[in-house]
Amino acid sequence: MNRLILGLSILLLSFASFAQDKALAIGDIAPDFKLMNVDDKMVALADYKDANGYIVTFTCNHCPYAIMYEDRLIDLHNKYADMGYPVVAINPNDPEAKPADSFDNMKVRAKEKGFPFVYLMDKGQKIYPQYGATKTPHVFLLDADRKVRYIGAIDDDARDASAVTEKFLENAIAALEKGEDPTPATTKAIGCSIKTKS
Repeated sequence: MNRLILGLSILLLSFASFAQDKALAIGDIAPDFKLMNVDDKMVALADYKDANGYIVTFTCNHCPYAIMYEDRLIDLHNKYADMGYPVVAINPNDPEAKPADSFDNMKVRAKEKGFPFVYLMDKGQKIYPQYGATKTPHVFLLDADRKVRYIGAIDDDARDASAVTEKFLENAIAALEKGEDPTPATTKAIGCSIKTKS
């Protein structure tokens, strides 16, 4: 009987955790947040007064896939921020689990690469579960009302930018600009798992 009660308790706790961390789906309204940027200032989506949307990207310092996409994120921000679609990069990893992703190391990496976009620390890992991010990088394209319009990969070739045949994110932005729904609206994010304390 005790084993049955214990099993039911674990099941209920697992369900509660799943319900709390329900991933965003297309059409959902993404939560805003207030996170520390590498310039030691707090940043929220609401701070972008003229935004037509947001390229919310969960990324980090150490992951080879995230590193392969750094220059592409810079190019995306430089191309789309003036159109009202800034890149908002968030590091979801716990620095105790992955010291390379500490806030100090984020500052170093942002300076080395000359990131033109904000690079925010998800301190306490409270935001990435609300979005349902599972990889670095993992992109959530939101419209001006923070409605989720695209989720997934930036494009179809992480290893070689010159070999890309499908620019999923850029195509999704182009669809929004035309007043259309992105197709596809979701793709599989390819990258490293998000690191948490065991």
